Amino acid sequence: MSEIARVLKTFIGYLKRPDLYPELGRKIIKNTINRNGAFKGKEKTNFWASARAVSQEEAVSDLFGTSILTFREDFKEILKQAEQNENECPIKMGGPGALELIFYACEFTKAQHMIETGVAYGWSSLASLLSLSKRNGILYSSDMPYLAQDGDKYVGCVVPNSLKDNWRLYRFADKESLPKIFGENKIFDVVHYDSDKSYNGRMWAYEELYKRLRKGGVFISDDIGDNSAYQDFCEQNRILTTVVEYEGKYIGVFIK
Repeated sequence: MSEIARVLKTFIGYLKRPDLYPELGRKIIKNTINRNGAFKGKEKTNFWASARAVSQEEAVSDLFGTSILTFREDFKEILKQAEQNENECPIKMGGPGALELIFYACEFTKAQHMIETGVAYGWSSLASLLSLSKRNGILYSSDMPYLAQDGDKYVGCVVPNSLKDNWRLYRFADKESLPKIFGENKIFDVVHYDSDKSYNGRMWAYEELYKRLRKGGVFISDDIGDNSAYQDFCEQNRILTTVVEYEGKYIGVFIK
C-alpha cells in the first residue's frame, strides 16, 4: 500500500468512527502545527539514557530481586504458540519487547490491577497476563484501532483464550480510553506505557498514569529515546529511574 493510499484509508476510517473524531483533530494538529514534537529533546535524552543504561537482566535483579533466567523455560509452550500466531498474522504490528521486565514487575508487586497503553500483537499483554492470572488480576489495555490496515481482529492475537477472562481491552485513543478505564479502576500496581510517541502525548499520559500508580507500584515506559518526555517527567518529579537498553532502544522503569 502506498503512503498516499494509507493516509487516505486512515482518514476514511476516522470519518466512519465519530467516537474517534477527537483523536482525528489531535492527529491533524500533531502533523501540522506540532510536527517537531515527536523528536523534542531526542539527542539530549539519548545521551542521558546511554550513560546509565543497564541490561534487562540487571534491571530485574536490582529492582525486583530475582533472575529472568527461568521465564522462557517456564512458559516455553505458550511463547512458542504466540510466536507462531504472530508469524501467521497477515498484518505487521509491533513485536515483542522486554517481556521479562513486565512479567517480573507484576510478580514483584503481586499485581491485581495493571494498565497498559499500546497492544498490537499483544506481547506485553501476554507477559502481564501470565502473572496477573495467577491472582485473578485484571489487565486494562488502551489501543487505537488499526484504521489503515484492517488489522483490528488481529490485535492481541498472541494472547491465548485461556487468559482473556482477565483482560479488558479499550479500542480508543488514550485520551478517550484512559478516563473510561479510570472509571472502572482507580489505582494500579503496574503501569506500562507504549502508545502515543509524541512529547505532549507522553507528558499528558505520564501524569495521568503516575498519579494512579500506588506507592510501591512499578512504572515502565518503552522507547524513551524518541524524545525527552520521560527524562523531563522524571526530573520534574524527582524520580530516580532505571534505564534499560533492549535491542537498541531504551526503556524507563522505576518503583514509585
